[in-house]
Amino acid sequence: GFGYAAYATVASALITRGEDSQAVVGSLFGGAGLLLLPVLALYGPGWLLTGSGAVGSLYLGLVTTGVGYVLYGRGLRTTPVAAATTLTLAEPAVAAVLGLFVLGEHLGATALGGLVLLVVSLLILALPARISR
Repeated sequence: GFGYAAYATVASALITRGEDSQAVVGSLFGGAGLLLLPVLALYGPGWLLTGSGAVGSLYLGLVTTGVGYVLYGRGLRTTPVAAATTLTLAEPAVAAVLGLFVLGEHLGATALGGLVLLVVSLLILALPARISR
């Protein structure tokens, strides 16, 4: 959580300062990749050299992470970082709903209650504040 908040805050500060959003996202993820090189050295790249490992890594790196964070960086141009970070909470909610309806999964009462609280919180954030005077 702290790492994600730090990433979002730094990215937002750089992008709203006028830096190119794709360059900012690429630089931050490139730096994170360098920090993770010791993990790759420790466990070895053997899994990456298999067909499924290479395909899975390319898909996760380019499609889910690359496209998602390029769009997220573009959104940070006009969306305050606190709102953008909070709105990303919709991702697990959408995954839970898709799991229910597409995969036929079942959620317990606690999970459903959390989902309802999350949806209500996101609606409060997304709807403009109306103060009567």
